[in-house]
Amino acid sequence: MDDRLPLDWDQVEARAARGDTSYLRELGARLAGRREAAAEQAREYGRHLTHVVRVLALTRGRDSLTQLLRLLDEQASTGLHPRFVASLLAEHQEPAELAATVFDRSHTDRLDELRGCLFHELILRGVDVDDFRPLRTWTIVRPGWSALAWLPNQLRDMETAVDFPSRSLRGSARGGGSSLPAEGRMDPPTPRSSSRSTLQDVATTAVHTSIVAAPEAGDWGNHGAWVFRLDEAIAPEQVPALLPTLPMPCVDGLGPTARFEIAARPVDEIWRLLFATASMGGMYSQGVHGAYGRLWAWRSLAGLSGTAEGASAEDVERHASQSTWFHFEADAEWFHNDACTDYGIAALSPDRRRLAVLAATDTD
Repeated sequence: MDDRLPLDWDQVEARAARGDTSYLRELGARLAGRREAAAEQAREYGRHLTHVVRVLALTRGRDSLTQLLRLLDEQASTGLHPRFVASLLAEHQEPAELAATVFDRSHTDRLDELRGCLFHELILRGVDVDDFRPLRTWTIVRPGWSALAWLPNQLRDMETAVDFPSRSLRGSARGGGSSLPAEGRMDPPTPRSSSRSTLQDVATTAVHTSIVAAPEAGDWGNHGAWVFRLDEAIAPEQVPALLPTLPMPCVDGLGPTARFEIAARPVDEIWRLLFATASMGGMYSQGVHGAYGRLWAWRSLAGLSGTAEGASAEDVERHASQSTWFHFEADAEWFHNDACTDYGIAALSPDRRRLAVLAATDTD
């Protein structure tokens, strides 16, 4: 079999008709080996291409930006997601250069998804859209089909002090983690009640999907969401004792003296935790980076706060700011309790009759 020529199927079928099945087996083995070699070569090309794009993105200046944009536009099959490239650009290039170069739409190209991601990467880093005409124009001409178009065009109060990964030409580092803070602690006294609550999870499929949006996007190992309608309004001070009794796998088997720690937290800290979950991902995930991390953090916040499906970002922000938020950890079997990659979030509605919970865990 000559690698330079297409395989003659007629010959293959003729060999089979003559009963020469051993030839077919040997042929199949050779094809499988060459396929694997070709796949490895393609992976190697992919690694080299990723590095070239990384070097262009991290090299400051308009010339490198121009060459990178030409490469991405002309070679649509780079295999590099625009959200990754946008994250690199926002970290290493000047906002003025990015606005003037990337958002110049003087001709038709294939870079609108890159622009959409970069727009929100810049917002998250504190860039005021109104300071740059190309960014202001983008809010008018951007494609309406993009899910990112739903997000606010300005940084909201709860989105400040965001953590980002740090990347160099050949390395990267990231923070993150979900350690329970010392402030705001509301740990219930032990031994806790061993009685189980009779409340039932009423989360619809749509609400469940919304709540778990952040850990799902970040590819965390396991996550779950539950919503409970309370028989009567409860005070925030009652939530810490109620949570361990609810019918949720994340607290199943938790004994009355086992560790259950909880703290009240402001909505901005909850948003940052959700953002880190989606944008930087779990232990073996790179996450979805800043723009989509922002989107999925808002989606999780919407589900937890009970905002109606299809509501605006302003409605989500209002519902979230009026809710009472908690962050908890537990030594239940469901949690891996490994390297700050476990957390639970609970949201008590403004009328204090709805309690929503998100739990996420990951491990190496």
